[in-house]
Amino acid sequence: MTLWPDAEDEEDFDLVARDEEALGPGVRALLAQLGVTGEPARYPTGSLPVYAIGDTVLKLFPPVHAEELPVEAGVLAAVHGRLPVPTPGVHASGTFEGWGYVLMDRLPGEPLSQAWPRMTTEQRDAVADQVGEAMAALHALPPPDVENWWPQRWDEFVDDQVAGCAGRHRALGLDRQWADQIPGFLASVPLTAPAVLLHTEIMDEHLLVRDGRLTGLFDFEPAMRGAAEYDFVGPAVFLTRGDARSFGRLLRAYGTKPDRELRRRLMAWTLLHYYSNLPGYLAKLPAPAGPTLDELAECWFAA
Repeated sequence: MTLWPDAEDEEDFDLVARDEEALGPGVRALLAQLGVTGEPARYPTGSLPVYAIGDTVLKLFPPVHAEELPVEAGVLAAVHGRLPVPTPGVHASGTFEGWGYVLMDRLPGEPLSQAWPRMTTEQRDAVADQVGEAMAALHALPPPDVENWWPQRWDEFVDDQVAGCAGRHRALGLDRQWADQIPGFLASVPLTAPAVLLHTEIMDEHLLVRDGRLTGLFDFEPAMRGAAEYDFVGPAVFLTRGDARSFGRLLRAYGTKPDRELRRRLMAWTLLHYYSNLPGYLAKLPAPAGPTLDELAECWFAA
């Protein structure tokens, strides 16, 4: 009997990713093997299946995402207890009947995406400070040794992202007046920087908070080694969202001085981010004073 559905490619996985009747037998058999008791409760969001069971969390990696398992497990082990914000400790990781898994701590608190809208200015200041401090601590840690960690060469990743940048955003629906500016803008921004340990998606959905304090940072499977400023895209787009006060607090807590050149580099990294969607951002973030990427940089990354 096959415990897991086929998920050798994205098309197969998409068909079963939300099908608990298909995933349930494998989840329960794996938990029994791990000696974890209790009824698993599926988290409603996330690209991979994740379940809460008591004080633990089980994250699954179908075969099509097998390469992300050693990254998640390796980076979690490297950062646990070394950041000013809690991260999940790993209880077990490996493969079971062809699917990968990580069993980790369940952290307390509610998603920052839910808490942020009702926070006071003072509470937002405090959280922005904490995020900046956590990012600085993360970037100061040596990256773990993960076999075949993609991308193996950051400079090649950046070159590939630059080469296809305008086309990717056009395919997502970006108007030509914006897309035509991208090659020239990127050519004018220096992007060479030392490689550090990156989370890559530090955003409100991956942070937990309670009583105005961060209680968790999780979801490390997309971690990379690359330019530190790449990690500011997530907080700017998905947390502070053009709020100059909050973003300025975050930058200063990190130890960075905001200036025009920094804003232009952050605009460039926003365009180049692996999951970037400029037309989507234009629809939900503040409108710039004029239809140029320089004006956009001044608007979204003001501090």
